Amino acid sequence: MPDNRPTRRNFLKTLSAGTLGGLVFAATGCKREVLDEFLQKHFREMTDEEKKQVIRRLEKSYREKYGLDFKVGTTEAVPNTLWGYGLDLSRCIGCRRCMHACVQENNNSRAKPQLQWIRVLRLKKGNLINLEQSEHYYNPETVPEPGFIYMPVQCQQCENPPCVKVCPVQATWKEPDGIITVDYNWCIGCRYCIAACPYKGRVFNWAEPTISREEWNTDVHYLGNRPRMKNVVEKCTFCVQRARIGRYPACVEACPTGSRKFGNLLDPSSEIRYIIENKRVFRLKEDFNTEPKFYYFFSI
Repeated sequence: MPDNRPTRRNFLKTLSAGTLGGLVFAATGCKREVLDEFLQKHFREMTDEEKKQVIRRLEKSYREKYGLDFKVGTTEAVPNTLWGYGLDLSRCIGCRRCMHACVQENNNSRAKPQLQWIRVLRLKKGNLINLEQSEHYYNPETVPEPGFIYMPVQCQQCENPPCVKVCPVQATWKEPDGIITVDYNWCIGCRYCIAACPYKGRVFNWAEPTISREEWNTDVHYLGNRPRMKNVVEKCTFCVQRARIGRYPACVEACPTGSRKFGNLLDPSSEIRYIIENKRVFRLKEDFNTEPKFYYFFSI
């Protein structure tokens, strides 16, 4: 049977561009750019030319708003690639340099609100199974601390992602290379995905990002670290703007102990495959059947 439920897409189809344009202009007195944004197609439905038009509009709006020249990319997934991540818990010292590198690379708000896509949990040694007893906020003079172990947690890039299933407007989806992405222009801020994620891998942007002019990273991706508007959901994308051009995610490069590993799960010679096949690995909450592509392991 056909799906006759009302959707944003079906609503737009029922109105001509002229009629809809008149309604929007009459209601808001908005500029042409605002109307174009309102009428924008879903990212996966756009032609290459339509994507170029959207990118030109975004770069123009960012230049007017922030006074900076952003380069917004739309690099597609690399063929025959399924990104996987490994994290060596025996080497992690809980320094949070990964978190700070992520914030800088991905243009996360620094304050009011402060948004972080990586959380580092502190647990007592021998208590790894009891994550509910972990601490998110710790501030010792030095790390690592005797008697403690650290577990960074972020989006697990699930093969069977519950966040995607619950999104009512299909603003989030799994890319061919396994990265779960968000189209901020389609996100309606309902936060169903946040509630569905068993890893607390998503955050809600309550306000415009607080970032000084000097701190912006202007080399961005449409589905990744481009400037976000308030009232949308954000998450780790394995630094899609980096991974798809052959670079490591920022957190991997920043780790001082080499605890973080990244590579192609489909490549038998990759480091991540070697880790999975030869180390003591586990994935968080495997009984949820989410099939995370984020592997924790012990090398020592």
